[in-house]
Formats: sequence, C-alpha cells, structure tokens
Amino acid sequence: MCESYKRIDADNRGMLEDVRDSIEGSPVIPKGGYPYIVTPLMDGIPAIDPKTLHSVADRMVRIAKFDCDLIVAPEAMGIPYATLISAKKGIPFSIIRKRSYGLEGEMEVVETTGYSTTSMYINGIRPGMRVAVVDDVVSTGGTLRCIVNGLRDMGAIVTEIVLALNKSDDIFSIEEELGVPIRYVAKIWVENGRPRCVC
Repeated sequence: MCESYKRIDADNRGMLEDVRDSIEGSPVIPKGGYPYIVTPLMDGIPAIDPKTLHSVADRMVRIAKFDCDLIVAPEAMGIPYATLISAKKGIPFSIIRKRSYGLEGEMEVVETTGYSTTSMYINGIRPGMRVAVVDDVVSTGGTLRCIVNGLRDMGAIVTEIVLALNKSDDIFSIEEELGVPIRYVAKIWVENGRPRCVC
C-alpha cells in the first residue's frame, strides 16, 4: 500500500469517528410518534463542533461528483453543508427558503415530512441548469421529492443528492423513484433507545 493511500485512509477514519461520536452521543426524544435523534448535525443543537462539521462536508465532497452549475440546499440545516462545499468546490449555491420573496420565476413547493407540512420557495433556476441538492438528512424522502420535482418543473437537471445523514430504511426506493443518485456520509437509527451510526 502506498504511503499517500495510508494517509488518506487514516484521515477518513478520523473524520468518520468524529461523525459517529457526534451521533452516538446525542439524546433521543419522542417526536411525531417516533424516536428522534437530536444531533448538532441535523438540528444545530447542541452546538455544532466545527471540526465535525468540516469532517462531514469534506466527506460529502469526496463521495459526490458535484458536476453541476449550482448547489441548492433547503433551509435550515442544509445551509452549513452547502456553504462549505460551495467554498471547497468553487460552485455557487442557493438556499431553498421557507418564505416567499416574490421574485420572477419563483417556484413554491410543498414539503411533507414525517412530522410536518411546509411551503418552500425555489429561486434562481434557469432551464437546462445542472443542479446538485445538498441537505442534512433524509427520513421519508418528502423533502427530497418536493425539491427534485420543483427543480424539474423549473427545467433544471438534477445531477445528484448529497446528504450528511440517512435515517431512511428505504433509501434505494427513494433513489429509484426520483431517478437521481443519492449519496450520504452516515446511516443512523435508534436501537434500544440509543442512537447508532455507521459511516
């Protein structure tokens, strides 16, 4: 094994340990009828450790192609990841907001998750634009469905979806339904009342 490969592999282990420790040290609360992991990587509370945030963003850059003209991220927790990835890759990013600005061409989409329904607003998309979606987590796929469908309705080509965390038990069905590659840093779940994580 060459020396550079050993170094990269060791760096990956360190990055992944940060992520696993952050998830597995998080509390679990009941929310919407199921156990919810309260983690800085999805909720911004408790405080996000900058080293762990960078570890996740670095890993997202490594696992994805980002062959796109624009990165989009839904408000709120997609923003920190998209900001770091945009800076690392030199690709502009746009935020899918939860309020309307009334700009020309704005698209309203309705996000339905496992515990809420919310309007979101996509701006700044031109037909033919190649767009990568970045977000913190997938559970039911509701947020991703509305974003991907909205982007396509605006004429965009969705190249990939890149996530920090996967809570879904059916990620491959969501990927097949959307027809877009989904990449993620870590799979998380609750077992015996405690959060578990595989990176």
